[in-house]
Amino acid sequence: MKLWKRASGALKDRKSLFSISFSRRTSVRNPDLDSAIIHATSHDDSSVDYHHAHRVYKWIRSSPANLKPLVHSLSSRVNRTRSWIVALKALMLVHGVLCCKVPSLQEIRRLPFDLSDFSDGHSRPSKTWGFNALVRAYFSFLDQYSFFLSDQIRSRNRKPQVDSVNQELESIEKLQTLLHTLLQIRPMADNMKKTLILEAMDCVVIEIFDIYGKICSGIAKLLIKISPAAGKAEAVMALKIVKKATSQGEDLALYFEFCKKFGVSNAHEVPKFVRIPQENIEAMEKAIKGVEEREETKEDEEEVVVEEKSIILAERQEFQTIITDKWEVFEDDYCFTCTDIKETDQPRNYNVDPSLLPLIVIDEPVYLTRTFPDLITF
Repeated sequence: MKLWKRASGALKDRKSLFSISFSRRTSVRNPDLDSAIIHATSHDDSSVDYHHAHRVYKWIRSSPANLKPLVHSLSSRVNRTRSWIVALKALMLVHGVLCCKVPSLQEIRRLPFDLSDFSDGHSRPSKTWGFNALVRAYFSFLDQYSFFLSDQIRSRNRKPQVDSVNQELESIEKLQTLLHTLLQIRPMADNMKKTLILEAMDCVVIEIFDIYGKICSGIAKLLIKISPAAGKAEAVMALKIVKKATSQGEDLALYFEFCKKFGVSNAHEVPKFVRIPQENIEAMEKAIKGVEEREETKEDEEEVVVEEKSIILAERQEFQTIITDKWEVFEDDYCFTCTDIKETDQPRNYNVDPSLLPLIVIDEPVYLTRTFPDLITF
């Protein structure tokens, strides 16, 4: 950064610090917190003020009442700036706040500012397009991540209950979406090898380790549950997740290779990626295909049974009419009015299936219970 730009940025930070010295403490304003945020999001691209960043984290952990002043101060700071340095530092600060995972964070949901269309206003676009793209991608991830964490905290605060297989599958799918968004954060311009960019990329790499670890752990647990308990829909969803995990493992290897070449320190500690054997994927596909074939066979058998019942009902509903000069008697009634019936005759017990009687229609659905083959191992 040129000297005059450094001086201009430092002057803006001092002006902001001077203005908050006259502000009063209210329910949405905390001058001490404002000061820490300004220091943590300064215009200096040569360093990150971790001391004041940790002060912000301590305030958030200490009391839920500090969340509103944080949101107010941070959103005001971001909405006024046109500097990619301030915007990126603000996102790094928000990332740290979200990692605190305190219950009060459920109130945030989406981020209180919008950087999806950010553009630096202090240099030509030909020089800042890479920084702009990085800020937009980082914001996109944190906005989704904030919403995801808020949902998780809300679910924990409800009455504890065991998650169904379908709920766990949906959770893994959301993590895979977050991981895909994370992989879009990368420095693409040649002029981006700066200290601040490397610090931001370190934060991104650490987050990738955490999310990918949760995905692998979730898949390992689900492959145990999915075999005996899941139906066709859940098995299809699980197969989709496993295939995506395999594809993302390859993407991660390429991403870390890129980060190592760029100089990101945390990328040198590449984890051992867990790869799901192709045999397990093929076994899941065969199992799902087997379920489909059995369902088709069962549907054909049910159609045959329905046709046979329809024929029986039609035959039973045929009747004859006996006409006399006094009244009309149906055959069923005639047998009980005939004088030829002996008193010694005893009623007989017939074991008749009620579903075959002409005036009874059974509309109860047929529920099929199948055990999914245990063909999946992780």
